[in-house]
Amino acid sequence: MSEAGETLAAWRERVRRASETKTLLRLVGGGSKDFYGQELAGEAFDTTAYAGIIDYDPTELVITLRCGTPLTEVEQTLDDAGQMLAFEPPRFGAATLGGCIAAGLSGPRRPYAGAVRDVVLGVRMLDGRGTELSFGGRVMKNVAGFDVSRLVAGSLGTLGIILEASLKCLPKPRVEMTRVFELSADQAVQSVNEWGGQPLPLSATCYYQGRLYARFSGAASAVDAAVRRLGGWPMQDGESFWTSVREQTHEFFSRREPGTQFWRVSVRPTAPYDNLGGEQLVEWGGGLRWLRATMGSFDAAGAQADATRLRTWARQHGGHATLFRSADKSVGVFQPLGAPMLALQRRLKAVFDPAGIFNPGRLYTGF
Repeated sequence: MSEAGETLAAWRERVRRASETKTLLRLVGGGSKDFYGQELAGEAFDTTAYAGIIDYDPTELVITLRCGTPLTEVEQTLDDAGQMLAFEPPRFGAATLGGCIAAGLSGPRRPYAGAVRDVVLGVRMLDGRGTELSFGGRVMKNVAGFDVSRLVAGSLGTLGIILEASLKCLPKPRVEMTRVFELSADQAVQSVNEWGGQPLPLSATCYYQGRLYARFSGAASAVDAAVRRLGGWPMQDGESFWTSVREQTHEFFSRREPGTQFWRVSVRPTAPYDNLGGEQLVEWGGGLRWLRATMGSFDAAGAQADATRLRTWARQHGGHATLFRSADKSVGVFQPLGAPMLALQRRLKAVFDPAGIFNPGRLYTGF
């Protein structure tokens, strides 16, 4: 038996024992997303031993990998072939492929190239009984029906261990150029929405402190035409800027005073730029509002009231608000679910993990 086969055999046996004894397991790859989610509970289950690229043919634009493969290795392999993971997954440190999918987070290019779930063609996973399951495939035509392979994206390891995944890749753009515009918040939201409805090679936007940053990617002729038409002034080191937004090393994220909470507010791109109770950075053509605030001034009742107001605003504008980074998660990390959706989540958990051993409470308290 190969080393990979021995690893899987040991994993299956450990999961089966845990299911029988009701031993809780906390799935851990690189640990780069440990801050994200409601709570960490259970014995650490390290997934980094099962690593490596299984199959990659650049002509097919699909790569198949094991869960413990470092994200840096994945991106370097693709870069060597002139390709990329178009959704620009944030690493936040030593990220792995499995953790990348489980967290379901995407970077600046997401509204123009798709989210994590949009590029997952197939997965192999280990459920709470220690049974290996396969969904989807390695080509787009195999993705049909109820697509469980995309369901696991963003599930934070609560449904099972992602063993392997096949992801769609895209060629890297020939040219990328970032332009800067001085605009008010309302003008910026209006502008990026207008640009999004036009045949422009837009690949990222970010608004912060009176300036709109816009990245254009594609053929040189298309990028040059867009720049001449829209104006603005050039940003010399645009790549570093977008990396700082993607990896949250930008000054907006790096200033973390005691009691600071970072909220990730997803809404319709056309939602107005309102006062949400703190400083904002806006991405995704207006569809993602990052908020840095101190909710409730350390008072529990006030914090809950502030969180409720924020989530009500997000819901009114077609979205939801997630408490992304905070030492205090008493208001709940994720937007509360309605009764029908909560029941569906519980049924899914029961089907894939009947003993409730995987990452309990990571999404919602109680399961």
